Amino acid sequence: MLAPIVTLIAWTLLVWIWMYARRIPAMSKAGLNPQDARHPGSLNVLPAEVRQVAENYNHLMEQPTIFYALAFAVQLSGQADGLSVLLGWAYVGLRVLHSLVQGTINIVMIRFALFSLSTIVLMVLLVHTGPGFFID
Repeated sequence: MLAPIVTLIAWTLLVWIWMYARRIPAMSKAGLNPQDARHPGSLNVLPAEVRQVAENYNHLMEQPTIFYALAFAVQLSGQADGLSVLLGWAYVGLRVLHSLVQGTINIVMIRFALFSLSTIVLMVLLVHTGPGFFID
């Protein structure tokens, strides 16, 4: 379970780089002073293709935190069997695809499908491993 965890962390950091690679030039082009970003919504004047990468970075700070907690619990409890690891990789793959869609074409229904599938994978991982935390 550790490899999927580290991979999603690495992906999140790559999205952070992608975000600033898009945001800083856009802020400069728009004539925004970095200090202007201190208030929520102040960067809404940036083009959508710049904002959507930042929005995806925020999404990577949300539900994946549940994945990290569950994956560490599975690993530490010794329940990281083949299916658990496969589900971990499936979750990470779906989140990477979600990021790529949101950061590029940003078609909401595709994003929603990927998000829903990743959530279902997370639920299956919990159902697969959850009883092992209570039954010994």
